[in-house]
Amino acid sequence: MSLYIDPGTGSMLFSILIGIIGVVVFFLRTALIKIKFILSGGKKAKIDKNKLPIVIFSDHKRYWNVFKPICEELEKRGQKVSYYTASPDDPALEYAKDTKFVTAEFIGEGNKAFSRLNILNAYIVLSTTPGLDVYQWKRSKTVNLYVHILHAPGNISLYRMFGTDYYDSLLLSGDHQVEQTRKLEALRKLPEKEIKLVGLTYLDDMKKRLDNHPVTKNASGKPLVLLAPSWGPSGILTKYGAPFLDELIKTGYHIVVRPHPQSFSSEASMLEKLMKQYPENEDFEWNKDNDNFDILSRADIMISDFSGVIFDYLLVFDKPVMYANAGFSKDPYDAWWLDETPYTFEVLPKVGKEINDDYKGNLKAMIDECMNDPKYESARREVRNTAWKNIGGATSSVCDYLIAKLGELSEEEKK
Repeated sequence: MSLYIDPGTGSMLFSILIGIIGVVVFFLRTALIKIKFILSGGKKAKIDKNKLPIVIFSDHKRYWNVFKPICEELEKRGQKVSYYTASPDDPALEYAKDTKFVTAEFIGEGNKAFSRLNILNAYIVLSTTPGLDVYQWKRSKTVNLYVHILHAPGNISLYRMFGTDYYDSLLLSGDHQVEQTRKLEALRKLPEKEIKLVGLTYLDDMKKRLDNHPVTKNASGKPLVLLAPSWGPSGILTKYGAPFLDELIKTGYHIVVRPHPQSFSSEASMLEKLMKQYPENEDFEWNKDNDNFDILSRADIMISDFSGVIFDYLLVFDKPVMYANAGFSKDPYDAWWLDETPYTFEVLPKVGKEINDDYKGNLKAMIDECMNDPKYESARREVRNTAWKNIGGATSSVCDYLIAKLGELSEEEKK
């Protein structure tokens, strides 16, 4: 007779096991410190030499564009950094082979990675992964400071519920994110986190690449329409699916569909069905590049929903966008707690044209109008000024902050 454990129970058992392991590890570390204290005649033990100064955790290789500029700058400054990744093919692993101060390690996927993180011994952990101390990833008792850095200029409230509640500090890109955070803290009676408006490292890097990159046009001469949806029940592919792709193909334009990376795991069956139904040809592509710079630079217009990539496109490449509300529901997100329209949906009507349920038969005309209407250009400039602070200075600001905090924490431990 085989024993079946459902996924929910398995997840709970894993959390309990990791909790027990964490308590044991913390107890042993504390006992060792006490023994050293007694052996030193009551003098304060020296700084823990095994404590890592700065750890960067990335749950997926797609976030290397956020962390690469930071690693490069900290390498230049001679600051030791340990980069932990849950992707076995993360570009960071290759990068760190030629560095002196930055090391990189694949720590396993899923629960295996979290089991390592939950007993981490470090001064600072920097990550763009939400959900700390909510699911399997628990705060380690021997980490002094957890820092969250955003990977998009839109809403911080569009993380799944409690996404950043248990971080100590946040590195943000716009005032709207500060306002959302403070409102959520007040509603949940949480202590205020330290917040720094640093900008966005990957957008700075993307802009620099664009400044040195010749504009690439579609070889056929046809406009290139990029469909780049988010994932989940409110995403375009889930909501509209095949009929929407049919309408795109009818435009006669070159169509590129770039699903959200999370769709390949969370919505695999839906994607597999669509990719089989719509094979690639000279005017239709599926794009899965880890680095989205090439396809963003090639596209003449983007169609999306509430995905953060829509901001990357309009802020850096300054090209027209269209968006589908697709019956967006705030239910799973932190935005549910806020009695307001999410920032993304507040600004999208200003910068792009909405696609509603009567798109059938009208999509080509809507695309043509959006590509040629000059009113959206000034709106894009306005959003750029509010959502993307400290343009060009994000990497320096992030590294300055990390090094300053490391100094403060080291001095506190000496007292």
